[in-house]
Amino acid sequence: MMISTKGRYGLRLMLDLAKEGGARPVPVKEIAKRQNISEKYLEQIISPLSKAGLVKSIRGAQGGYILSRAAAEITAGEILRAEEGTIAPVECCDTGCDHSDGCVTIGLYNRIKAAVDSVVDSTTLADMLSEAGISLE
Repeated sequence: MMISTKGRYGLRLMLDLAKEGGARPVPVKEIAKRQNISEKYLEQIISPLSKAGLVKSIRGAQGGYILSRAAAEITAGEILRAEEGTIAPVECCDTGCDHSDGCVTIGLYNRIKAAVDSVVDSTTLADMLSEAGISLE
């Protein structure tokens, strides 16, 4: 499984917001500058995160985005699925296929999916920041 640019930038965007701790809404322009990512591209990345209920938009002159929940409550899996759709190693893990009966590889693919799901669903934004030596106030 390869995480796309959207998935990687989605994680970076959410970690950037988590560092702010919800103290204030952060404009996309500010995140783009700090993360060295195009503002236009970040707008495309934040849209699925908003639709998934992971960020809230605050309008107005002092507007921007904040996390919808605490950083300790948002997992990498939620973010990646919002950006990527599925994170299964092969399509048939989610949907099955014409060769499901008698398939000798599906067991391996399902174990890979379970292992990835276990890691991303048990790792929160707060965990990632902590691993990087960044404490949340």
